[in-house]
Amino acid sequence: MNKVTRRVFLGTSTTIAAVTLAELTGVKETSAQSKQINLYSGRHYNTDKKLYTDFEKQTGIKVNLVEGDGKQLLERLKSEGQNSKADVFLTADAGNLWQAQQTGIFTPVNSSILKQKIPAYFRDPQNNWFGFSKRVRVIMYNKSKVNPSQLSTYEDLANPKWKGKIVIRSSGNIYNQSMVAWLIAINGQQKTEQWCRGIVANMARPPQGGDRDQIEAVAAGIADLAVANTYYLAGYGSSKDPAKKAIFDKIGVFFPNQKGKGAHVNISGGGVIKTAPNKAGAIKFLEYLVSPSAQRFFAQGNNEYPVVSGIELDPILKGFGSFKSDVTNVANFGPNLANALKMMDRVGWK
Repeated sequence: MNKVTRRVFLGTSTTIAAVTLAELTGVKETSAQSKQINLYSGRHYNTDKKLYTDFEKQTGIKVNLVEGDGKQLLERLKSEGQNSKADVFLTADAGNLWQAQQTGIFTPVNSSILKQKIPAYFRDPQNNWFGFSKRVRVIMYNKSKVNPSQLSTYEDLANPKWKGKIVIRSSGNIYNQSMVAWLIAINGQQKTEQWCRGIVANMARPPQGGDRDQIEAVAAGIADLAVANTYYLAGYGSSKDPAKKAIFDKIGVFFPNQKGKGAHVNISGGGVIKTAPNKAGAIKFLEYLVSPSAQRFFAQGNNEYPVVSGIELDPILKGFGSFKSDVTNVANFGPNLANALKMMDRVGWK
């Protein structure tokens, strides 16, 4: 597997040099392209390397990997345009995938394997992109301060009883933008804006840091509740660091809305680039990602939930318990993203 990291081409400038992948990897444009794919990945997990090497062993197709921030990789793809040698783009969050789709970089993929294995609500209705792992955004609570019987729904987090007790990331975070976009889709504009105002009123501190910072704030007693993705907490549970294990032991996981639509679920996914030199290899790679071995890597490598049923969960995830997922198509998040961000700004969610 050839790899080009973000350090090769991502700097502080928003302008990305239009350097061809061939120049970066030494791969020449020959008939050998049928034996390789060029993967642009916004995922940044070391365990993903097992995905790529396993695919290479199974198919004989080499993966030339370009890693970087998802948004900057998208800008690179737009800059390269018709000259792009990328075959596949992977990134986290349905909102990012929708935004990528709006630029026209994807080509639809008609694959019976992908349609059979991936539930319809985890893929684009026009088959431009597909979800390969699930990310569940839940309520996490300090076990010594909150009884889970006090918890119920995402909507209840706006209740004044939680004033000064909630920590959550900023409005600039795509996970939160997608969650608010989801709430707009299921509850409407007015109710969701009221909810956002309630969240701001109940914040224990101004938003700061990532999901891990919210989890650590709850463990430290700064807040009683946090909204975060489960895989972040699972990482503390699997750590060999006693301090991280201690944090894990203080935090409980609650899946909201179990008597209603179910918990909010997002995805990590990707699609085939319309200028792909090796479309057949790219489609084979996407189909590989729903294979049992690849789904196990997703489930156990980064503590994510598989999109394919019947895959054994990571033991820590299994310990969080079973839950009901909302089945609103994740493609519905995208059209509400801009509105969600404006709404969050209006209510002071910075």
